[in-house]
Amino acid sequence: MRDGLRRSLTPGGLFIGLLAGSLLGLLPAATPATADHRQRAEPPRRIEIAARLIGSFDLRDPARQRFGALTFIGGLELTSPDKQFGGLSALRLSADGERLLALSDRGRWFRGRILYRDGRPAGIAEAETAPVLGPGGRPLAAQRRFDTESLAEADGILHVGIERANEIMRFDYRRDGLTARGAPVAVPPAIRSLPHNRGLEALVAVPRSARNPALAGTLIAISERSLDADGNIAGFILGGSRQRTTGQFAVKRHDGYDITDAALLPDGDLVILERFFSFTRGLAMRIRRIAIGAVKPGALVDGPVLIEADMGYQIDNMEGIAAHRAANGDTVLTLVSDDNFIVFQRTILLQFRLAQP
Repeated sequence: MRDGLRRSLTPGGLFIGLLAGSLLGLLPAATPATADHRQRAEPPRRIEIAARLIGSFDLRDPARQRFGALTFIGGLELTSPDKQFGGLSALRLSADGERLLALSDRGRWFRGRILYRDGRPAGIAEAETAPVLGPGGRPLAAQRRFDTESLAEADGILHVGIERANEIMRFDYRRDGLTARGAPVAVPPAIRSLPHNRGLEALVAVPRSARNPALAGTLIAISERSLDADGNIAGFILGGSRQRTTGQFAVKRHDGYDITDAALLPDGDLVILERFFSFTRGLAMRIRRIAIGAVKPGALVDGPVLIEADMGYQIDNMEGIAAHRAANGDTVLTLVSDDNFIVFQRTILLQFRLAQP
């Protein structure tokens, strides 16, 4: 019944779901994860994830494939009988695009292998989940740090941004996998004082081999909608393993969009995923490309729009983005949505091919 409702109410039901989701966002911070607060640490466990193919992106013109600078590859609508599944707010893929690691905003890891058929995503195999653990081995959700919204990975080390707590934690995923325990990362006062529910929404770990030496080994952290005096979105450059603050910058805000995630392209540039929602206009998503050389302390960065889509397309509350290079050399962007654990919303995974600049 749940899947039938989802399919029959797209995109109208999506608007209802987002309306409910925005109302839920007004409740106290403990409300969304009350059940998770009773969690005890548990080992990773297998779960079943079913996938329904999304063959076209444009609901009005199913034959259309090109959208701005992107070409639609394919997508999946994901469901699971496991009640913990959902709320996916951040995403990272292995270099070959096969291994998926996602983060729930209720403090859970999800990982698996993307199955491909004729170059298009066809399913999820070997899916596992586990709670995100804090320094003492207890789940973050049990410590009221459940709003895990952002995820960065470099050289097997993960960094997780906790929005409402305005914290960042470091995990040695290479050594401990899903049982890794978080260690707090020192952040500047400007991050600690970000507005409630408008805090860190995007994290990117810049590898030490990056083409921009000034950023090599740093973290780029961007808020969802913490605005400066000019109405632009606050971003931060953190000094990587040395834990020193490198500086603050801003992302130019256009048309009322907020930032939900970011990722590094294989060529080193930054892509940011954005979301717009209002009761009158509904939901939209957008992706912008930012030249990595523009990201520096004191800078105001901006860049071209790669794609923009409203509820006439196969979108939901798109919150995660990852990039990888396919075997044929194409740059592929993968997006995932946060269903807010609301029956009328969907968890969808979309893939696009990025045109060469």
